[in-house]
Amino acid sequence: MAYILFVNPSILSLTGMDKGAVFVATIIAAAIGTLVMGLVANVPFAQAPGMGLNAFFTFTVVLGLGFTWQQALAMVFICGIINIIITTTKIRKMIIQAIPESLQYAISGGIGLFIAYIGIKQAHFLNFTGEGVNQIFASQNSSGYSDILPSLTSFKDPVAQLALIGLIITIVLMLLKLKSAILVGILSTTVIGIFMGVTQVPD
Repeated sequence: MAYILFVNPSILSLTGMDKGAVFVATIIAAAIGTLVMGLVANVPFAQAPGMGLNAFFTFTVVLGLGFTWQQALAMVFICGIINIIITTTKIRKMIIQAIPESLQYAISGGIGLFIAYIGIKQAHFLNFTGEGVNQIFASQNSSGYSDILPSLTSFKDPVAQLALIGLIITIVLMLLKLKSAILVGILSTTVIGIFMGVTQVPD
């Protein structure tokens, strides 16, 4: 779960939020949530910000719908209040029971695919342009959506190269059953990215 401390600020900072502030806030939120689960609920569960929700916050609400991150945070606060009210009553249980089991699995799978799509796009494995074959569709479609068709990127791109290196390192560490495989993979990729000139080191 430690990788969330690095991934969450990277995603939310795309909205204009201060990366350092988000990093500290992520640590505080994870610490408080975990302490509450241990000391109040008396269950051995760790808490941290969800990766699906932060991606939805950034790419759909802010970058997609055009809201500012301040407005989006206000929505999160209101949703949190509503969620507390629902949780303290029987409404939450009724809602969960009303959702078909197949749909519950579909929602989980959809969130996973959404996160994978963002990762693939940020890694430059896919390139969304209106060039080449997409121009054929552009001439037939006047709605201006010619740039939604993906194409494979060139692996001469240093970002794609770094992402591939990081993916290989992480997979190898996971096959070796290293418990901190993801965290070590992130740190190793960051160091390699510095030497490749991809990772930007703050002054």
